[in-house]
Amino acid sequence: MGGVGEPGPREGPAQPGAPLPIFCWEQIRAHDQPGDKWLVIERRVYDISRWEQRHPGGSRLIGHHGAEDATDAFRVFHQDLNFVRKFLQPLLIGELAPEEPSQDGPLNVQLVEDFRALHQAAEDMKLFDASPTFFAFLLGHILAMEAQSWCLQHDLGHASVFKKSRWNHVAQKFVMGQLKGFSAHWWNFRHFQHHAKPNIFHKDPDVTVAPFFLLGESSIEYGKKKRRYLPYNHQHLYFFLIGPPMLILVNFEVENLAYMLVCMQWADLLWAASFYARFFLSYLPFYGVPGVLLFFVAVRVLESHWFVWITQINHIPKEIGHEKHRDWVSSQLVATCNVEPSLFIDWFSGHLDFQIEHHLFPRMPRHNYSRVAPLVKSLCAKHGLSYEVKPFLTALVDIVRSLKKSGDIWLDTYLHQ
Repeated sequence: MGGVGEPGPREGPAQPGAPLPIFCWEQIRAHDQPGDKWLVIERRVYDISRWEQRHPGGSRLIGHHGAEDATDAFRVFHQDLNFVRKFLQPLLIGELAPEEPSQDGPLNVQLVEDFRALHQAAEDMKLFDASPTFFAFLLGHILAMEAQSWCLQHDLGHASVFKKSRWNHVAQKFVMGQLKGFSAHWWNFRHFQHHAKPNIFHKDPDVTVAPFFLLGESSIEYGKKKRRYLPYNHQHLYFFLIGPPMLILVNFEVENLAYMLVCMQWADLLWAASFYARFFLSYLPFYGVPGVLLFFVAVRVLESHWFVWITQINHIPKEIGHEKHRDWVSSQLVATCNVEPSLFIDWFSGHLDFQIEHHLFPRMPRHNYSRVAPLVKSLCAKHGLSYEVKPFLTALVDIVRSLKKSGDIWLDTYLHQ
């Protein structure tokens, strides 16, 4: 193993008790290729090349942080850090040289330190402790109406309900599988990538929607390359035809089934099958086969509309583009905004009106977002960061405005460059 300025051949993990080899960022940056991934956590360098395929959150989630400081992502995604560090120890290959900064690139060191202090303050205020009463009421509400199952499985996926990760995972499989007919593993696979790298092309599945829609920087790229698969200058109009109606009914259904089969998630497949068996057996005697199929399509289209509008009011109008290698706080704030809260909006959106707080602290139970929000606002004010809050209707309209703006940019670039 080479020292600073001497990138030697790959060796095994650092030996206990032996001095750790030291590395500079220039060396680490060279290890961000398929099959060759290093990352830094708490100034220690780890070789995850052979282990990333075994990462419980998926290889893409951890791989997106290749050759980066992943300290803040590591802390916000995991419940029991001491337990997780046991898995990191065999991957340890060295540490940053003392003269090297903790983060690579021109990052705001004070912002990083202040966010970590804020994270600790939130822990001291017990804002990561879930309220059993809140989630018991939510579960009863869902079992009675099957409403907002997406919201509860989202809470469980982020391990924000129970203190033990396993209980969250088991409960998520039930809610996602039996109540919705989808795979919990599939959802976590795509959703954790969204949280790790929001609004980043090829890392956030939610914005990798070309060639159907052009968002952010893709408008200019498609225009320069003279690509015209669809009339993108009218995408704000055909969005109403193939966006909200089709996301869950078509895109999610196909992607979910493919994931379960390719990744051999047989338990999730059985859970999903139990949903379809319950659904069709419940309604078949009343409506017959055609009626049940029509009812199923109607339900999926209706919930798809709700899902798209609620989840995208906070993201599509924000910056969308390629990797900028920002610090954790900045990367979340440029990609998210909040909606003015109210009791109805809190319920209707599953508390995603506090999207900024959710993205900064994905494990925090959502009933505590309003308590941490003033601290986040103070952090943003101190560092001159935008803490954007919109009226609900304005946020809805901004989705259409953003699509129209991207389409107009594409057309102008297509015609004049």
